[in-house]
Amino acid sequence: MIYEGVLTKMQTEFANPIQYYLVFENSFLNVNQLLGKELEISFQGYQCLECGKKKKIFRQGFCYDCFMGSASAGDWIMKPELSTAHLDIEDRDLEYEKKVQLQPHVVYLAVSSEVKVGVTRKTQVPTRWIDQGAEQAIPIVEVPNRYLAGITEVALKDHFVDKTHWQKMLKNEVLKTDLYDERLKVKKWLPKEVEEYFDTTKEELFELFYPVLQYPNKVASLNLDKSTVYSGKLSGIKGQYLIFEDGTVFNIRTFEGYVVKIEI
Repeated sequence: MIYEGVLTKMQTEFANPIQYYLVFENSFLNVNQLLGKELEISFQGYQCLECGKKKKIFRQGFCYDCFMGSASAGDWIMKPELSTAHLDIEDRDLEYEKKVQLQPHVVYLAVSSEVKVGVTRKTQVPTRWIDQGAEQAIPIVEVPNRYLAGITEVALKDHFVDKTHWQKMLKNEVLKTDLYDERLKVKKWLPKEVEEYFDTTKEELFELFYPVLQYPNKVASLNLDKSTVYSGKLSGIKGQYLIFEDGTVFNIRTFEGYVVKIEI
């Protein structure tokens, strides 16, 4: 069977194990069903996720022009503390920025390798944790806008990492910890503007289970710009990565906007 289309991040379903889907314009594929099977992935071209033009992808699925101009690629996406919609100040498109920034956000602790702090819109729970390959996650506070979530994350970066160690995550080198205990520690570190949103009662602990037959001892990333054709046996899916039997890993998120052909 052959599937062809523009890569976007895999859609997921919170189940045991997590269910993964590659969705193309005219078809979709339940990736879990491919475990243990040989796949060939070949690079066919580019298509910007914003303008749809066949232009080289610069970052996050956008061509250079769209990345520099699109409201959905502003600096506040990666740095929530830079959000200004709550002040009625526009970055690139105030209407869009209000829609995204002025909604409930969750600051959380998650364990993908070690304990990390992060921010997500409430509507993206638990999708955000799945995309990171977290095995456990727990909310710290729910706040009404992205700015408050951002300054909370900044305050907690002094005590927790804010990036996932992707190699450890893919090799299943995960720190064993009690996230309930870790959550209780943060109260004294919260910004004053956020203290009222912290509840000392226990939040729900999320546990996530991934469809992995075998974890690799070493990992090597597949880069479609350097290796335009790759074939291997799929041994797992975690985060937004496909894991192959030979230790090759393919980050779908990195190659959003790339047109590929997948042959099974």
